[in-house]
Amino acid sequence: MLYGTLAPRPGRPDGTAGSRTAALPRVAPVEVLPPAPLLPRIKVLHVITRFWAGTSDGTLLAAEGTDPDRYEVWVAGVPGGELWEPARAAGVRTLETPGFRHALGPADVLVLGRLVRLIRRERFTVVYTHSAKGGSLGRIAARLCRTPVVAHTLHGLSFHPYTARPGHPVHRGLERVARRLARRFPAVAPRVTRSAAGELAAPPHRGEVPPSAVRLHDLPETFDPSARALLGVPGTTALVGTVGRVDTRNTPLAFVRMAAAIRAQHPDTAFVMIGDGPLAGEVRRLAADLGVEVRITGPCPDAGRLVAGLDVFVTTSLHEGPGRALTEALATARPVVATAVHGVPDLVEHGATGLLVAPADPGSAARAVGWLLDHPREAAEMGRQGGRRVRAPFTPETACTTGTPATSETPFRPEASCTTGTPFRPETSCATGTAFTPEASATTGTACTSETSVTTGTRFAPEASFTHGTALAPGLLRGAVVARRRGLPDRPATGRVPEGVPRH
Repeated sequence: MLYGTLAPRPGRPDGTAGSRTAALPRVAPVEVLPPAPLLPRIKVLHVITRFWAGTSDGTLLAAEGTDPDRYEVWVAGVPGGELWEPARAAGVRTLETPGFRHALGPADVLVLGRLVRLIRRERFTVVYTHSAKGGSLGRIAARLCRTPVVAHTLHGLSFHPYTARPGHPVHRGLERVARRLARRFPAVAPRVTRSAAGELAAPPHRGEVPPSAVRLHDLPETFDPSARALLGVPGTTALVGTVGRVDTRNTPLAFVRMAAAIRAQHPDTAFVMIGDGPLAGEVRRLAADLGVEVRITGPCPDAGRLVAGLDVFVTTSLHEGPGRALTEALATARPVVATAVHGVPDLVEHGATGLLVAPADPGSAARAVGWLLDHPREAAEMGRQGGRRVRAPFTPETACTTGTPATSETPFRPEASCTTGTPFRPETSCATGTAFTPEASATTGTACTSETSVTTGTRFAPEASFTHGTALAPGLLRGAVVARRRGLPDRPATGRVPEGVPRH
């Protein structure tokens, strides 16, 4: 057992120091034993801006997946949102913070004061922050309260080429100041880590990329005719769809223009948007003007299941890293067309697990979808390879936590160890002052730095997988590319903003 109770740790010949002894079987049933005293629980606070379905599902899974016998989990964030009620139903303590808003403003001083009072009153051991504004306010409040363990998840930078440039200096300055206030920076994809390090928003040696918490066990592993029936589209009609909030970030109008271009070459194709949002009215108006029917389902709690009824899944997002909907689509073996932004290319390899297109380019997206519709055999093989890529980390054999199977009862969560799968235990590290230091792991005392993989103990690099230690370089599936490069749509160049792209 590597660095467990049976194998010596480097520098410690007996192998007993610095690790927690594995749980031993009880010698008598609990019912006949004298009652044990109630032990104090470790308090964990998640601070997030928008607690919405889709963008914040991973945070909810992390909160509700934490062992309630050992942890008391809280979530604080902007009032309103679909996930507050599910969180409360799961036993998570919640605080919809008054005055908390997505945009920066003078009221943020009051919000900071409320977070400071909450942290001081409840005396949290761990503060885990998410998103730009929630991350800045949460980290500042935690530092003012001298919270022992502070970590910030990198979902993506708030300043990127598709946001309004006047706000970039403010957001960039906040990120650079707040980087000093956290010890660990888990990210949703390797490219997000590198982007944050390049902008000085996170120290490169403190970045790690664990698999995101996505519940995949109850999703079909291939096309589901019952999902197609729920969408009301005959099986003989090609169905192209997307999943997500109908808002500016996901550029739903680009999806409509793409649909109109596809209909010109494939007139029997149907289109669906699984979700709802503030731009739904504009989508319907533009679709009517272009003469294409695009159905909007409205709020859909079982969107992950419905995606299994699509023939092609498309994401036109300007800011994705890489996103729950894309992961679910790959898990159901759907051929995907995705914009090459942020962490998406870490998950979708052009010609192997899907096709990449330039953001805000409906013409390129239409050509990519058309190629998949014209090459069903290759599209199906891309879907199968995509399914293998995202499902592998969630199987007991290749789980990201080597000590505990990644089952529905124990989904990956930020509190899990980044090295051995042992549950994160502040009580074994915070008390000694070694929590989340480069010299000591939060769980076993071993280093958890850029030199150590967050999954298999191998060095993490752009070539290392954020799933189960396999390569994620462009050559990963080169031998498994399902069609000759000459026949594929061109892979887009990243890093340049096309002309006429709206900024928000």
